[in-house]
Amino acid sequence: MKKLTLALTLAFLLGPASTNAQNAYITNQRSGTVSVIDTATDAVSATIPVGLTPDGVAVSSGGSKVYVTNASSNTVSVIDAATNTVSATIPVGVPPLCGPSCTMAVAVSPDNSKVYVTNEFSNAVSVIDAATNTVSAMIPVGPTPVGVAVNPGGSKVYVANVEVGTVSVIDTATNTVSTAIPVGHGPFGVAVSPDGSKVYVANGFFPNTVSVIDTATNTVSATIPVDISPTGVAVSPDGSKVYVTNAFSNTVSVIDAATNTVSAAIPVGVTPIGVAITPDGRKAYVANVSSSTVSVIDTATNTVITKIAVGSQPIAFGVFIQPHAPRFAGVPGSKNCHGMSVSALATKFGGLNAAAAALGFSNVNGLQDAIQAFCAG
Repeated sequence: MKKLTLALTLAFLLGPASTNAQNAYITNQRSGTVSVIDTATDAVSATIPVGLTPDGVAVSSGGSKVYVTNASSNTVSVIDAATNTVSATIPVGVPPLCGPSCTMAVAVSPDNSKVYVTNEFSNAVSVIDAATNTVSAMIPVGPTPVGVAVNPGGSKVYVANVEVGTVSVIDTATNTVSTAIPVGHGPFGVAVSPDGSKVYVANGFFPNTVSVIDTATNTVSATIPVDISPTGVAVSPDGSKVYVTNAFSNTVSVIDAATNTVSAAIPVGVTPIGVAITPDGRKAYVANVSSSTVSVIDTATNTVITKIAVGSQPIAFGVFIQPHAPRFAGVPGSKNCHGMSVSALATKFGGLNAAAAALGFSNVNGLQDAIQAFCAG
């Protein structure tokens, strides 16, 4: 009887199935705002004022905080994802103001304790202590650092230095650069594979390539030709595909990670820059600067299924969707996986509503879908 009552209670709490409700956070350079897109409905649910010329963006693991770099303010806005308000503004870098041509990027460590910000005209990376919202270190890197990414273990940070064609590797234990890896011309975006074995670097200058770094040897293991001016880069959650925005081709190149070849070129909006993928891998979102839109790609068909109007000059350079789906209790594919996951979450967080909020879902239905996706194996 107790088991039946529990099952009925859980069914009531979970309700009918719906799409996973992660948000996409799009920085709008000219508007000085962040557009919040509900990835379940592909509609803008909120618009958040931030600093001047917001460029880079990164969502924390769990999705509770969003960090936005404001290039012309030399600040980082910290957004509370539960309220869609700015909870802190952190000074970083040094003047002078650099206007819309300046891009500072941002990345969050997997444990959410540190935030790394590239300061393009300081030739340095600011390290923010996420607990105090203060800069705890400044790490010198190469000239004109832009793209930044942290490996899954949090032990290394990779920084693309546009001017000299290198990627600096920062040892996070010592906050020092352990090596600089030569890549292509004008490296801009950088992304790490889910297992940490590869780093993909979009080289924005001719001859327009993506460098693949073997992290075990810190050497380039492959160079992949793409379309004109590759800028943003994102890796699918399973590591099988890499999506690269080509700013002057108005396309997204899809790279097969197993063969290091381009399997598709998808037309999107005008001047695509930022790209991010939903945790379930089903959709990719692309910020089109000159169209003031976000293209939504169905990754199964490599087609754009909708375009979303946002603010003026959206760039969204970084991981602007919650980077990893939460892992749950139970064994994927087993009959009791769903029940075990629900029970464990309810116990840990004191109820499913609290669990959904803590894990970055806008409601319990979104949490349900994530559990179902996990348990399906």
